[in-house]
Amino acid sequence: MEVWVTDACNLRCKGCWFFEHDMDKQSVEIRDLDTIRAFAEDLRDSKKITSTLLIGGEPALVLDRVRVFAETIRNVTVVTNGTRPIPYDGLEDLAIAVSLWGGGPVDDELRGHGPNGRRMSGLFGKALRTYAGDPRATWVYTLSEAGMPYLERTVEAIAGNGNQINFGYYSDNGTDPSARLRNEERAIEEMTRMRETYPDTVIGHPYYFRTLVTGRTHWGTFGGETCPSISNDHPAHARRLTEGHPIVGRFNAYRTDHSVQYCATTGDCDNCRDSQAVWSWLLVNMHRFLGDRDQLNTWVTLAEQFYRQYYWSSFHPARQAAPAQSAVGA
Repeated sequence: MEVWVTDACNLRCKGCWFFEHDMDKQSVEIRDLDTIRAFAEDLRDSKKITSTLLIGGEPALVLDRVRVFAETIRNVTVVTNGTRPIPYDGLEDLAIAVSLWGGGPVDDELRGHGPNGRRMSGLFGKALRTYAGDPRATWVYTLSEAGMPYLERTVEAIAGNGNQINFGYYSDNGTDPSARLRNEERAIEEMTRMRETYPDTVIGHPYYFRTLVTGRTHWGTFGGETCPSISNDHPAHARRLTEGHPIVGRFNAYRTDHSVQYCATTGDCDNCRDSQAVWSWLLVNMHRFLGDRDQLNTWVTLAEQFYRQYYWSSFHPARQAAPAQSAVGA
């Protein structure tokens, strides 16, 4: 499940789908902890949910709500902008996804905006200090055209900080998706090179990088009809449940009033390249990778890399005495 735990945030990042689509105005935020706990318990007991992604807004502003989910759901991941620390006490097993846009000075250019319009700087450095040596933290590093010159030095800094990286893809909401990166091949090559140069830091696989950047696989194109990260209980998706493309079973995204949101983001499918949705698209289509041994090995490696990003997963490096071997080809 995905749960929006607050509509509040201390940043107004350029291109943020949550605020640029007025998602914070579409529900009345539930603040009562007993109500939130009952909701989390229902997810666990009635819907048999074992993994929940908490987003906002900025979840680090409402740590009491985060703790409710951490005490209730087995595996919890929190998405944060990195400006506020998420403490260890009682939250030792959380997975933390730290946002980073572009890298270098581009990160402050895109994310360094307060709700009152005040400019901020040094966000990346502050987050590095906050999560130095924290094995829970995986940076979600969204690439952009302007940020490409700063790619390697940013990856190097995160590697030195003792964290991991999962690449995402940045573009302003409302822009032509085909114009996101002028040189797609260079972006794919550079992500692959970072994976090869910093294998203990960079999560991914060349197949994922190509899919993320181009939106294409060997069988189809990412979009509204193929994205698997749709809310199963939303009436708009009734057909997909029975006769459409594969979906993430039992997945729902919940707004801050616990109503069901259309999908994991906004429903603006033409402008979406959500990294977790792209990962899920590859994984729910395992049947597309059964043509030969190499294809299956690719899928298994993709699955292992996907789960590596979560601190609560057995595939996370901190949970293993030795690096995991692929089940195929071992």
